[in-house]
Amino acid sequence: MRAQPLIAVADVEASSRWYQQLLGCRSDHGGPAYERLVSNGELVLQLHSFEVEHDHGAIGDPDDRPFGNGVLLWFEVNDFDEAVRRSEAMKAEVFLPVHRNPPPPEEGGPNHWEIWLTDPDGYRVVLSSPDGSADGDWTPSKPG
Repeated sequence: MRAQPLIAVADVEASSRWYQQLLGCRSDHGGPAYERLVSNGELVLQLHSFEVEHDHGAIGDPDDRPFGNGVLLWFEVNDFDEAVRRSEAMKAEVFLPVHRNPPPPEEGGPNHWEIWLTDPDGYRVVLSSPDGSADGDWTPSKPG
């Protein structure tokens, strides 16, 4: 089984550029109505216009804010430091800065690093390092 998340956005092409830059992924479709974003040949996110109904009807109501209330788009990335640097270069809105999950001195849990961002449509986006990567000497780079 593989998750294939799809979110409705106000501007598919702008959101595609934002996610491509943040995640280091690429477009596999393109256009103003629908987008598929892939990484290493695997689908990671689909974007769909609120305005386009295709054969299935509207995906969501663009007037019902906030979008994705209660939903986190969570991406485990192998290049956590680079992803954080990309988010800084983009001036992405930070909801929670880089932190360890669980917070020290707690043990167990995913034991990884996270940063929580907000995308241009208001969706919460979490980038995390791989589980267990907060052990040992490695720590994320300081924001800068």
